Amino acid sequence: MKKNLLFFITTLVLLGCGTKENNSTQPPHTDTIFFAKGADVSWLTQMEAAGIKFYDSAGKQQDCLQLLKDLGMNAVRLRAWVHPAAGWNNTSDVVAKAKRAKDLGLKIMIDFHYSDNWADPSKQNKPATWVNLSFDSLKAALYNYTKGVMDTLKLNSITPDWVQIGNETDNGMLWEDGRASTHMSNFAVLIAAGYNAVKAVSTTSKVIVHISNGYNNTLFQWMFDGLKASNIPFDIIGMSLYPSYAPQGVTEWSSVNAQCLANMNDMVSRYGKPVMIVEAGMPANQPDTCKAFLVDLIAKTKSVTDGNGLGVFYWEPECYNNWQGYGLGAFDNTGKPTVALKAFSDK
Repeated sequence: MKKNLLFFITTLVLLGCGTKENNSTQPPHTDTIFFAKGADVSWLTQMEAAGIKFYDSAGKQQDCLQLLKDLGMNAVRLRAWVHPAAGWNNTSDVVAKAKRAKDLGLKIMIDFHYSDNWADPSKQNKPATWVNLSFDSLKAALYNYTKGVMDTLKLNSITPDWVQIGNETDNGMLWEDGRASTHMSNFAVLIAAGYNAVKAVSTTSKVIVHISNGYNNTLFQWMFDGLKASNIPFDIIGMSLYPSYAPQGVTEWSSVNAQCLANMNDMVSRYGKPVMIVEAGMPANQPDTCKAFLVDLIAKTKSVTDGNGLGVFYWEPECYNNWQGYGLGAFDNTGKPTVALKAFSDK
């Protein structure tokens, strides 16, 4: 009996080993990998305070985050400003929005601008309280602020899935100290400080370095070659993609998407990092074109080599009636989502 039992167990082990060996030669099953379909909704609380309402396609008033979830979104992105004059996007505002997202089961990305206001390729202004700091003190301030926000989120039982260290840092951040074209090593040190602050609180949160114009492979190679030379840690390469700002323009969005896909695959090949579209947008008055753009962009991102395309986020789709002068939302002038957002529910 013992002999038969031993034979039976040995056979099972051998079969198990054989199965494992066969599976190891198979490509990853990308349909089991979480793919983020989300939106930056950082304006939401400010819009609500101004009396802005949101409605489903039947005209029923609805919470905006619930509405986006019902449209197929599974994640949100929230920008963080250090000491904004009006308070919007400060730590308490970020936490309030993050709690709402968590309660709906949405995954969360935090986007640190390291400024009191907008940071983007044209401006990377230091927070007012950081302006006169030495570089060592600036690095410490970035670390302490990042860790402080992460700690506050943790106290509220929120663990961000992704954290951006800087926003559209095409030429670094915290100018002039962190301007990449003149101080690449400084910029790398600042990225590393942010990375270490995030991981000190949450080892599971993935750290993103974010560059605009995802179609521009030359820009991405320059930036990530520079960071690679400094051997700094990060987890994901983030991209923005707005056909409106590409040389081809909106009418040639398919060409812009094709260039972006080529760039995404090149980033994976060169640097061994997955990629994510953390911002995308098209004119709100072209909803059908926007849907086609998004359907194609989502498909292309999912097609990145070995499942290394991790998601697509639309930037502030809830904007309508020219809120803050922004015309690339995806709601119509009655506060209803346009057909563009159906791209996120398509399988």
